[in-house]
Amino acid sequence: MDNNKSAWERIQLVHAKGRPTVNDYLPLIFTDFYEMHGDRLFGDDKAIIGGIARLDNMPVTVIAQVKGRNINENKNCNFAMPHPEGYRKALRLARQAEKFHRPIVCFIDTPGASCGVPDEERGQGEAIAKNIAEFMTIRTPIISIILGEAGSGGALALGVCDELAMLENAQYSVLSPRGFASILWKDASREQEASEIMMITAEDMVNLGVAETVIEEPLGGAHNDLDKISENIKEYLSHKIQEKCEKDIDVLLKERYTKFRKIGEFTE
Repeated sequence: MDNNKSAWERIQLVHAKGRPTVNDYLPLIFTDFYEMHGDRLFGDDKAIIGGIARLDNMPVTVIAQVKGRNINENKNCNFAMPHPEGYRKALRLARQAEKFHRPIVCFIDTPGASCGVPDEERGQGEAIAKNIAEFMTIRTPIISIILGEAGSGGALALGVCDELAMLENAQYSVLSPRGFASILWKDASREQEASEIMMITAEDMVNLGVAETVIEEPLGGAHNDLDKISENIKEYLSHKIQEKCEKDIDVLLKERYTKFRKIGEFTE
């Protein structure tokens, strides 16, 4: 693991052309993935993919934010910015997982939730808030992994979990460094300077108690060896899901609640 890279260098790797997306990881980590569509209220959001799969022959529910690998894919998934129906689809699948006692695996990779007028009209804030509240009480293990960027409430809606892991070069922040610089200094060109003071790297998140694990990437970034990074993610998931499944569910829920109360107290 290279701990010498700056936050800005990590951001460049996260945005590098060819960095794997969840569509690259799915067939290498899981088998028998069966996608499920729609929120049963409005429609099917392509920015969030979800369904049932097997991890080492164990049935799990997978919920993931989707980034495109080219301009057409990005347009189709709204550049990984989910609409309210995407978050409602995620919650529907989480409740289904709870019913059938399947562990939940969430993959986070978004610059933030979609913020257009139609999204607000359909209750974007309510959808995110409800996910945060409801995921806190889901009676099955939840593991979340940040693959690249995790922006604001758009990421937090899938980030309430029993354990949060981040890929080595991933970032987790309330807004982008460009947005930070624009607000704080009224100068978006200072985004590199902002990235170094925002404490957004995987190591920062572990030190702050927000994340528990950093998953090592291949030398030069995840795009340099898809098989290796997929193997690392699968190994982590196999171990952690087994560990969480062995716990009494009431103990697990209490630990989940305590984890987020501690984060809240630290940031107040």
